[in-house]
This record gives sequence, structure tokens and C-alpha cells, in this order.
Amino acid sequence: MSRLPGCLRVSFGLVLVWLFCVARPTQAQQFPRPTPDLDRLIQELFAEQQSDDVPYEDMYETLLLYYQTPLNLNLATREELRALLLLSEVQISQLLEHRQRVGPLLSLYELQSIDGFDLRTIYRVAPFVTVTDAGPNAARGPLWQRVLHEDNNALFLRYERVLQPRRGYTAPDTTSTGRLTSRYLGSPDKLLLRYRVSHTKDFSLGITAEKDAGEPLAWQPSQRRYGADFLSAHLVMQERGRLKTLALGDYQLQFGQGLLLSSGLQVGKGGETITTIRRSSLGVRPYSSVLESAFFRGAAATVAVSSTVRATAFASYKHVDANRQQSLDSLADFTEYSSGVLVAGLHRTPTELANRQSLGEAIGGGNVTYTSRSNHLAVGLTAVGTHYDRALQRRIALYNTYEFRGQNNLAVGVHYSYVLRNLLLFGETARSSSGGVGTVNGLLASLAPNVDAAVLYRSYARDFHTFYGNALSENSRNINERGLYLGLKVRPAAGWEISAYYDQFWFPWLRYRVGAPSHGHDWLLRLAYTPTKTSLLYAQLRTRLKEYNADDPRPLPLPEPTLRHSLLLFYDANPTTVLSLRTRVQGTRYREGDGPRRTGYVLAQDVSYTFGRYLRLSGRYALFDTDDYDTRQYVFEQDVLYAFSVPALYGQGTRTYLLAEVRCNRHLTLWLRYAETHYRNQTAIGSGLDLIEGNRRSEVKAQARYRF
Repeated sequence: MSRLPGCLRVSFGLVLVWLFCVARPTQAQQFPRPTPDLDRLIQELFAEQQSDDVPYEDMYETLLLYYQTPLNLNLATREELRALLLLSEVQISQLLEHRQRVGPLLSLYELQSIDGFDLRTIYRVAPFVTVTDAGPNAARGPLWQRVLHEDNNALFLRYERVLQPRRGYTAPDTTSTGRLTSRYLGSPDKLLLRYRVSHTKDFSLGITAEKDAGEPLAWQPSQRRYGADFLSAHLVMQERGRLKTLALGDYQLQFGQGLLLSSGLQVGKGGETITTIRRSSLGVRPYSSVLESAFFRGAAATVAVSSTVRATAFASYKHVDANRQQSLDSLADFTEYSSGVLVAGLHRTPTELANRQSLGEAIGGGNVTYTSRSNHLAVGLTAVGTHYDRALQRRIALYNTYEFRGQNNLAVGVHYSYVLRNLLLFGETARSSSGGVGTVNGLLASLAPNVDAAVLYRSYARDFHTFYGNALSENSRNINERGLYLGLKVRPAAGWEISAYYDQFWFPWLRYRVGAPSHGHDWLLRLAYTPTKTSLLYAQLRTRLKEYNADDPRPLPLPEPTLRHSLLLFYDANPTTVLSLRTRVQGTRYREGDGPRRTGYVLAQDVSYTFGRYLRLSGRYALFDTDDYDTRQYVFEQDVLYAFSVPALYGQGTRTYLLAEVRCNRHLTLWLRYAETHYRNQTAIGSGLDLIEGNRRSEVKAQARYRF
């Protein structure tokens, strides 16, 4: 996390004496909430990524939500504390017991007096939490007045562009048939506008508008186009007596272990081997991201039926992207159908525009959850009904035999969690209309004050269908998989931490590019050392084995094992209060069956320097060398506030960027970023309409935040 202010670098023993001898009966000193170091936090939570399917947008938006509306540790429930992913179950229990025994916390300093809270945990959690006495029933006044006087009130404007010309923006060519080739219809500029004002456990109001590069700005209400390609808005009100939450517009839902409804910060398997494998039942949450399909649009409400029972109902209707296909067989089940929902959210060409919002999706359902007065036991029932105005039918292929077909799906599930001393049991089981069953069950245990363990078993039938679920899995969807996950974390001495997991998985039916039932495993070992309060050093080794079809000319090639070994070394240090250094070395060795070994590596050096209160400069110089795309390297980069950059580096070359943050005054902050990838021995970059003639790809990004 970011460094704490200089006034906090005092003896923690003196702080404790001051807290309990002087401060407790009077007004406590407030902890200045630091700006989160999202890049370092994400690197700590994730393993090194070798996939383009990680929902970074949703992850960063969830962290933005926590930073803008920090969690009040004096009011937070067990589920809300779990959702941070930064606290172990024992730490959560100790905090709740401390609140019950001593009373509300007067300052974040007081966390030092609670068993299990080490300095690293406090620094990581500090940007996302607060300590206040105001309860949910504090005097309020009209909503418009609270919006106008809310400190957490900001407007973001962002601009991005690739500087080199790409084929999609050039004049079209003429094909041999006389037709013009496809081109992007809009400019290469990417634009984002976001306004957000919110107050913890009171209200949230937000508006988002985005135009991707290549998308045209158009006002065509008949085609649901109102300027920017994507528009989103929400109003969420909370804690109105028995009405706990009311959401209008766009919202997210999170219940149980995410088997039916899942959203927000879902890390899964990564460098944090314990807390990230369980989900939290947060219920209804506002949505302000730019993922164009991962949300609900309509209304949702949660009501406290009693002190221990809460009921949620929701209804959603929106149009999603899908292609239209006509059946050529008069005896087919559907004369018109779609092969699936498209989630890229890009509408740059005539074909992409034809698929835009062409499928109507209606979803309704609810959840009822009982939570014991002690908060140790929670049991819930969830039902989700989905209707599409046109049938879904994937293309005819053997591996698609058990995929969803039709217009309607009803899924019903039950979830539970139970805390027994230092043990947490949790799980969820659901059944879809097809008869397929999915289940995920696990436990987290504190075996000793310095040893935590996790076990999770999952089983998703080949005909289990859920459209908004995202429980832990090896696949990107919860279907056709069984697996057993074992996690361990040991803190053998002050400043040292050993994390490890082993995950064995099976796929009972065929998959894309896998022509037979298959299996594999994935394991990780990380050794981390924190020599000072603001420095971190860790080494990580990861191995993943999965089976894919061999490069075989036969009609039904047999799967062969594909083995990937990855090594990561990371060091983060702050030699002075204004200078930050980060060094990252990572490499991959990849092999398919008995084929040759292929390798890839990247070496990156980051430097950040703060000039007084108004200017901060950050930069990176990286060298990469990979044999091919399969050995590509993903590397987190610092970006403008609440944006993400995780480029896939392959081939040979260098990657550099420079980021400037300028605080003009208390209201206005500016960010400017320039990044460039220089490839060696290449005369072109990319393919298709994104093709760049040359060996450099440069991007500029600018962002302004105005706080009202």
C-alpha cells in the first residue's frame, strides 16, 4: 500500500499507550486515509496472469467503490468485511468481538490492539475503511441536499488514443467482387465520462458514458443510440427503516458463493491463497463499470422481514449483443436463433452494429436469507428466471451437446455459511431447468495463530446452466467441471509469509479444442518478505497442466498435456519518502506434449518520484523476449486513477511508459500517460483492422477529476 504520512511513523508502543490511557475517554485522533496503491494490491492478490479473460474493469471499479465509500468498521457486517478480501476469518471474528466487548473503534490506530492485525494487514486495508460514529439512522434531510453537500462527489473525464494509424481507420479497398472492405465507422478516440456521488450506507448516484475506439457517436433513438455507445446510470438508496436497499437503473447482485449471482471483486486462484476462494453475500450493489453485459437493468429491493431475515426481489430487462441466424432446416426447433450472447461490447463495424443490442433479456428472481443473531450462521435461498426473446443455440458440435438451448432457464439454489470458533464452513448448491446441478463447498480454518488453511470442492454438471454465476472454477464458466482446491498460508516469523495452493480439476465432457474428457492441475508457491513497513519482496513459482488437442491431422485428435512453468520475482521499496522503486522479473517455460520447450521472459523496472504536494511522476522501462504468443507475458502497469493496463507482451522488444499526476488545486487533478511498445525484427503489429504498419505502438491517455 501507499506510504503512511510522516506523522504516523512513530513508535506503535507509544501509540497504544496514548490510545488507551488518554484517547479512549475523549476525541480520538483520526487516521488520514491514504490513497490506495491498486497496482501493488492487485499483484499481491493475483498470481501472474496468462489469460485475457480476467475482468479487470470490474475489479478496479469495485476497488473504486470501496475507496469512494469506505467501509465503516463500526457498522460493517461479517459479509461486508469478507468482501474486502484483505481480512482472514479470524481477523474478522476478532474485530467483531472487540466491537462487542470494548465498543466502537475511535480510530484506525486501534486496530493494532486487536489480536491478529499485523502492520501489513492494516496498511493494506486502510484506504478502503473508515471509523465514524454516525449510524445508519443519523439525521439526514432531503436527498438533494445530501448530494449537494457530499464530499465524495466527483466528475471524471478520460481520453485515450493509439497514435499510429491502423488499417481500420484507412480508406476502404475494393475486393475482387467490387465490394468495399470493412472499416471502422468512428474515430480512433476512446472517451469516458463518469459522475459519481455516494455516501456509505445512505445513497449512491452515478452516470457513465463511454465510446470505444472505432465506435461512432450517433443520435438514433430508434436504434437505442444516444450519442455515446454505452450509457449507464443508477440510483441506490440504503437504510430506510425496513427498506435496506432500493436500486433503480443499473445494479449488480451477489449472493452465496456466486453460483447463480456473482459480481464485483472475484479474484479466484491467485497469490492470496485463503480469503479469495470464498464469496460474500453482499446483495444489491450499484453498478458504474463499463462492462456492457455484466449487470442488471431495472429495479431491486431488499427488505428486513425481521431482525434475522432479509428478502430481496429484483427485475431486469435489457438488450444484449447477439448475432441473428436463420435455420435452413424446416424441421429445426427454431427458425431464428442466436449462437450466444456477445460480451466484447465493441460496435465499430457494420457487422458489430448489426449485433448491437439485438437480443432482449428479461431476468427476475429473489433471495431470502436468514442470519442468526450472533452472525455465525447464514442460510439463504436464491431463484433466478431468465427469458430471451429469441432462442439461444450454439453451433452444432460434439462439445456443445449439453450447452443451453432455448429461451427460458430457471435456476434455484441454497447457500450457507457457518462460523465455528476458528473454522468457517460455506457453500452453495443449485439446479437449472435442464436438471444439471452445480455445487461448491469449502472451509477456511485457522490451525494456529500463524497458520491458515483452505479446502474447496466444486462440481458443475455438463448441463448446469447459469448466466450470471461466477463461482471459483478453472473454466471461465461454471459448467462441465469438478475440482479440489487446497490452500495454505504460514507466517513463520515476523515479516515472512509462505503461501501455497494446489488445485486438481477434471472436465467430464468435451471442451472447445479438447476432443475427450480431460483433467489437469495447477499449483503455486509464494515466499514473501516485508523487511519494512513499506517494502515488499516475494518470489513465486507456478505450474499449470491442462490438456488440449494435439496438432494432429486426424479427424478426432486426442488431447495431450500442455505444461506451463512460471517464475516471478518482485521487489517494491521506498528508499526515501518521495522515491519508490519496483523491480519485476518473470519468465515462462511452455511445452505441448513431447514438443520443444518454448520460453518467454520480461524484466521491468519502475520508478516513481513525488515533487512536493502537486506533482508525481511514474515510469517504467521493460525488456521482453518470448518465443511466441503462447509464452506471452502479462505485466501490471500503473495507470491513471481507476484505469487499468495489463498488456500482453510477446515477441522481442521494449515497453516503456511515463505517467504524470498533477494536483492543480483541492478540486482539480489531472493525469497524463504516454506508453510505447517497440518491437524488434517486426515490420507490422497486430492483425485485421487493428494492423499497424511499423514496429512501434504508442498510446496516450489523459484524465481529469473534478471534486465538487
